[in-house]
Amino acid sequence: MPSLYVSTKNKDKLRELKELLGEEVEVLHPAPDDPDVDETGDTLFANALLKALEGFRRTGQLSIADDTGLEVDALDGAPGVFAARYAGENATYADNVNKLLHELRDADPATMTARFRTVICCIAEGQEPLRFDGVLEGRIIDTPRGENGFGYDPVFVPENETRTLAEMGAEEKNKISHRGRALRAFADWWRTQV
Repeated sequence: MPSLYVSTKNKDKLRELKELLGEEVEVLHPAPDDPDVDETGDTLFANALLKALEGFRRTGQLSIADDTGLEVDALDGAPGVFAARYAGENATYADNVNKLLHELRDADPATMTARFRTVICCIAEGQEPLRFDGVLEGRIIDTPRGENGFGYDPVFVPENETRTLAEMGAEEKNKISHRGRALRAFADWWRTQV
């Protein structure tokens, strides 16, 4: 079975990845005590590249990493690349959602449009870094709903939906999600390599 190194310790991301790739691949990832990669890039791709390069350096095998941002039109694209640490370096999911809703408290509902954007970077022996993108358009609501998902999922309603991502089951969410779209693009390429 081929293996793939994924430069993340985020259990939620790893779970989503395993659900999307299924049994086709052994997913390896950093140990809990491995040092984190500082996300010092000012774009999603720059951060994904930093993490994927470190994964390749540590293992010498095909490595991927992603970075995801939430772009809210009423906030001129914020929190963007800073979505995971919007409320501070050690913010929880709830902290970030609360800050977002506070920032949007006076926003016109028509400007609550938003999108999740995921960029995956893949580093393979002898190749230039590869990039795979996924975008999910939607809107922000002012009251969290749902118990599934993570991050901003409870306040994000995808286009043509009435439910938040957190109100959807994992399989249903993965079919439409930004990360799912980026991962499927990566998986289509990866299957040509194994």
